[in-house]
Amino acid sequence: MFKQGVTIPAISLSGAALFFWGSSSSTPASPAPAAPGTPLGGAYPGGFPSNGKSNNSGVSNKTNPTAVNPAEFFKYGFPGPVHDMATHQEFVSVFDRQTRNPYYVVEHITPESLKRNGDSGDRKNSVFKEDESIPDKFRARLRDYFRSGYDRGHQAPAANAKFSQVAMDETFYLSNMSPQVGAGFNRDYWAHFEDFCRRLTGDYNSVRIVTGPLYLPKKCEDGKYRVSYEVIGNPPNIAVPTHFFKLVVAEKNKKKSSNSEDLAIAAFVMPNAIISNETPLRTFEVPVESLEKSSGLEFLKQVPNGNKKALCKEVTCEIIVREFNNALQKK
Repeated sequence: MFKQGVTIPAISLSGAALFFWGSSSSTPASPAPAAPGTPLGGAYPGGFPSNGKSNNSGVSNKTNPTAVNPAEFFKYGFPGPVHDMATHQEFVSVFDRQTRNPYYVVEHITPESLKRNGDSGDRKNSVFKEDESIPDKFRARLRDYFRSGYDRGHQAPAANAKFSQVAMDETFYLSNMSPQVGAGFNRDYWAHFEDFCRRLTGDYNSVRIVTGPLYLPKKCEDGKYRVSYEVIGNPPNIAVPTHFFKLVVAEKNKKKSSNSEDLAIAAFVMPNAIISNETPLRTFEVPVESLEKSSGLEFLKQVPNGNKKALCKEVTCEIIVREFNNALQKK
């Protein structure tokens, strides 16, 4: 079961998204993500100054009688933020210690990778497990999801890793999970959306997908906008995202395309709530630049503007409603 508090009509949330982001457009120019694990904003500008050397204000400590040097604190260790990065067979994950959610995951799927290799890649042989590579005090735990009312929602889907049982098992780490509304979203619209991404391999030889949670503002009764989200766990420590995003980057094989450097790109943001299967997928398409502003991530900085094509102008962006409930009902 899922909490009634998160059952928000998808159309009204889409309207809120339009208020913040504006209408979708062909993919704009956008820069690429900073290296995971690097403090936001990069290293301390100019290094960590010490007495007798110039600090960032341009004042030498030799002429500063108070010898103020706040950067000396960092010799004890940089507080963060630290994002735990892990490379798996089918995806790379970056974990957010504060929210106990993935910050984002990056996948690469191809027509060949989606094929099952013999008896490998069967989700019946996989189990949800805690990620022991995450420090104990920041780790999401199995008990945190128990009776929470939310599914353990894969960010890199298990169905994208059928080529290997190891790859399939790795998708079941809790560091790849976010709390998602079950019936009506994770087991329905979101699953159909994941299927849409897989179907793109029928037109493209290489599809890369960035997926992650968002915590977006909502207009309150007093007219002000606030970010508010539920927290689950015992003690409560896992944030329940208000929305989820996917950035899809599709590329055709050089041998089969004269425009081999062109990338077909689309970004989607949808609420963590019940969504009717009748809702067009393009309802949730947003400009890449808007996704960057909302997520704090930068995408595709190395790609020239002329090589960025709008995915939904190249192919039909729509879901196909299929029965996923039987496979996902025990998530």
